[in-house]
Amino acid sequence: MTPETIPALLSLRRQADAGRDAVVTPDTSITYAQLDDASRGLAGRLVAAGVGASARVGLLAPNGIDWVVTAMAVLRVGGVLVPLSTLLRPPELEAQLSIAEVTHVIAARQFRGRHYVDEAGGVAPGVPALQAVWPIDALPHPTVDDAVVTELESTVQPSDDLVVLFTSGSTGTPKGIIHTHGGALRATAKGLDVRFVLPSERLYVPMPFFWTGGFATGLLSAFIAGATLLTEAEPEPTRTLEFLDRERVTLFRGWPDQAAKLAAHPAFAATDLSSLRDGSLPALLPLERRPPPGARPNIFGMTETFGPYCSDPIDQNMPREKWGSCGHPFDSIEVRIADEGEIWLRGPNMMRGMCGRPRSDVFTPDGWYRTGDLGRLDDDGYLWYLGRLDDMFKVKGASVYPAEVEAALRSVEGVRQAHVTDVGGEVGALVVSDASVDEVRTALKERLSAFKVPSVWLVTPHVDAVPLRATGKVDKAALQALLHEQEK
Repeated sequence: MTPETIPALLSLRRQADAGRDAVVTPDTSITYAQLDDASRGLAGRLVAAGVGASARVGLLAPNGIDWVVTAMAVLRVGGVLVPLSTLLRPPELEAQLSIAEVTHVIAARQFRGRHYVDEAGGVAPGVPALQAVWPIDALPHPTVDDAVVTELESTVQPSDDLVVLFTSGSTGTPKGIIHTHGGALRATAKGLDVRFVLPSERLYVPMPFFWTGGFATGLLSAFIAGATLLTEAEPEPTRTLEFLDRERVTLFRGWPDQAAKLAAHPAFAATDLSSLRDGSLPALLPLERRPPPGARPNIFGMTETFGPYCSDPIDQNMPREKWGSCGHPFDSIEVRIADEGEIWLRGPNMMRGMCGRPRSDVFTPDGWYRTGDLGRLDDDGYLWYLGRLDDMFKVKGASVYPAEVEAALRSVEGVRQAHVTDVGGEVGALVVSDASVDEVRTALKERLSAFKVPSVWLVTPHVDAVPLRATGKVDKAALQALLHEQEK
């Protein structure tokens, strides 16, 4: 039976898998017993510093052992974890800290040229609930008696809040999605069978822990299964291939384009990935083991469901007439196709709610969550994803909302109009301004995360360059065609 709190999960892993590696990075590793000891020790120090039940702790750091130990320390004593993206710019960081009512921030000193302790400290005056900002490598040293930690662990219940994960709303406003211990752990466990995460697994997931893909389908999936998670702070083809070879990776779940780049790298031919099982991304498998495009289910989920809620076994082809579908919804969730084809969801493992929003604003009176996704359920129960009610699109697994990027562009001095759309999986922008592309791009990088900054640009001083429909609204198809021309 799946443990329904983090203290129970850590206790189980210590009893069953004490000597097994829990997390391995290119530079270091930690066993389940070591993780239990390290997070317990840190938990005592955090409690002494004021972190206890219901404290909301922002964690701003790259993937690594320190991130995992810190997260488990917070969660085992009833604190609520708020993973923060290392891509956030200061205005975005301040907004998320405020929305989640974060009380403490633990941050890396430096990563990719950013100084996160300084940045968090800089926005602290604008966050009323924030009491302290600590470097992740210099946390408070006084500690409480071990019995205090034990007592706090015993009070953590499945219904207690576990985590606030951020995703964007349809208007680009960040949504703080709240999941409980029981809901999150049950939701993760439901997907293990179809994703074939076994106790013997050496699962590689490069996705950042601040995203659901890294935290739920990576870290917690490995911990619930009793598997080993392989991860990196900064994937780079040569180093990643060496890492996967040395650590005898058995399952690779990341971005398809990352797998394709690894397969095209000169070092790939000499890399031994014979330990990879079916269900890994096809580009890394031998030709004879690669499934035809669309034959395997498109694993489907969202932050609000704490990861996947729909899939068939990922190591098997679906019936030919079902290729391209997402497979079947899990038996723990109800799926309803409502008006306009919108997918509605209901079930015990859904999010508890959203920060700052009443339940009536999030769920229907009878408990349905309106996802904004479009889909259909066929007569055999297969779910087919058909897009979004709004214009959201994905860039390497991250949600981009045109309205948010357009608003940021319009805040740049000299920008008179801004129109953003999906250009073949890239962010494209038509901007009416007398400024240069470099000037607009530089200003935007101070306002938005890197993945939201357009990579396809058309900056023009001529307002009549904006394609309009007869109604006066922007012609999206014509806009996309115009921006596609800029790629050539």
